[in-house]
Amino acid sequence: MVVRDPVLLDATLRPNPPLPPAALIYVLAGVVAINLVFATAFVLRGAWLVMPFMGLDIALLGWAFRASSKASRRSERITLTRSSLSVARRPSSGAPTELTLNPYWVRVEIADPPAPGDKLTLWSHGKGVRVGDFLAPQERAAFGERLKSALRQAREPGPDDE
Repeated sequence: MVVRDPVLLDATLRPNPPLPPAALIYVLAGVVAINLVFATAFVLRGAWLVMPFMGLDIALLGWAFRASSKASRRSERITLTRSSLSVARRPSSGAPTELTLNPYWVRVEIADPPAPGDKLTLWSHGKGVRVGDFLAPQERAAFGERLKSALRQAREPGPDDE
């Protein structure tokens, strides 16, 4: 009979998603309409060179919407048991990766109070792993506290350790 460690923490971290695709299309259509009105007004006054820049504006906005939607598909799953801390990363493109650490040796580092540039870093054996870079500072700090609490619980002697 295989006895599995109980899961002390199982969290999936994801960036905040952009607007739904239909809403992004409506915003882009609105910008196209406004740009057409302004571009037409400039062309009628003889300033036809404004037209390509208005088109470039729309193309760049469409590219930014697409990049934002793609970036929101990434995630990190942190799973903690008494014997392992697993960090599984699924990037927006490319192959997923997984890192497993011994929870007894993991130290969580985050600034208190949190600031926009602060990182949540898991340290073990002199190597650091950053998690939750895409989270807001308060979310990152709250998750860091949850993880610290779960790590303390993982280090406590269990019922089988007696």
